Amino acid sequence: MNNIEDKYIELLLKRCLNFDKSKSLFINYDLVNIEFVNKVVEFAKKMGINDIYLDEEDINKEHEILSKIDLDEIENHDYFNNSIWDTYASKDASFLLLETEFPGVMDDIDSNKLARANFIKRKTKPLYKEKQAKEIIPWCIAALPNKVWADSIFPNDVHSYNKLAHAIAKMCMLDEDNPIEAWNNFLDKSRKLADKMNSLEIKSLRYTNSIGTDLTVEYPEGSIWCSAATSDSKVICNMPSYEIFTSPSYMKTNGIVYNSKPLVHNGALIDDFYIRFKDGRVVEYDAKVGLDVLKGIIESDSNSCFLGETALVEYDSPISNTRLVFGTTLIDENASCHLALGDGFPECIRDGLNKSRDELKSLGINHSNTHVDFMIGTKDLNIVANTNKGYINIFTNGNFDKNI
Repeated sequence: MNNIEDKYIELLLKRCLNFDKSKSLFINYDLVNIEFVNKVVEFAKKMGINDIYLDEEDINKEHEILSKIDLDEIENHDYFNNSIWDTYASKDASFLLLETEFPGVMDDIDSNKLARANFIKRKTKPLYKEKQAKEIIPWCIAALPNKVWADSIFPNDVHSYNKLAHAIAKMCMLDEDNPIEAWNNFLDKSRKLADKMNSLEIKSLRYTNSIGTDLTVEYPEGSIWCSAATSDSKVICNMPSYEIFTSPSYMKTNGIVYNSKPLVHNGALIDDFYIRFKDGRVVEYDAKVGLDVLKGIIESDSNSCFLGETALVEYDSPISNTRLVFGTTLIDENASCHLALGDGFPECIRDGLNKSRDELKSLGINHSNTHVDFMIGTKDLNIVANTNKGYINIFTNGNFDKNI
């Protein structure tokens, strides 16, 4: 595993973050992964990166705070204040966000507290969010294993941690001799597919499958489908990432959609849910598991009830083919077509990176303080596009149509 970790660190720092752009490094992580973080720091210093800030979180400490604090006290609690992110955003630092999961840890915490804490974390780093959206700063979210997470995926298995670690390594192409070259080759293919989608000038997509989804999503004029790398191809924002994505016209979604995989949001589980849209807005929803948490997402702010993203991922793809549910959006969204409630992407519309929030909104790109992905892809998902060439099958039985 030491060799795998070395490959991972090199991939994250040299390819995903591309330190040609920055000499400051901000690392956000949970205490459980401190040994890996220490190796990242050592590697970064050898690269000549000496301004390194460690933003350590502790899921157990956060649980303790939320179990004792009142809802109206969260905003003023230091633990949820992320203003230090803006300090490093002002330096145009690179942000490495090491994500790990703790299933069930927050199950006994009031969903209103979880939603409020998440809102405050985002609210207190506005400069970071602005520069992130405008692709001014390099950033990457990457998955790391821990024993609690591993045991939830591989219960009663003494090798659970190693199995999860190897699964993450494989989906990040760390089993390749040269992961950076492997990702570059994959991204070249992804960009060609995105170029094909853009050439169709897609007006709308209609999603249907056997679990009940029948949803039509419209797109603004000048919308752009993007691949895993950012527009200049120098940064990979999610590791792993297998999606082709864009932002819809936020007031022009109609129909109903059902989730195909569980959604874990702030440590809380949401499952067996549907969402109905009319003129872009969520008008009805229900969930057998985590209804209050879903309600917190949809009602987070005035625009969190609109879509900010649609993304295409084949059912026959590396993460999907594991047939595992990892319980983290970072990974599960890359095993399934997905949608996101909340904020849209400036890069997903022509010249969007040079436009203000108001200009983007007038063009149809949603603006919200939240962005929550949920998975909708199935083996029998069909997607039909209304394009400049008429109606075209984009997805047939879960995968890109052979004619795309």
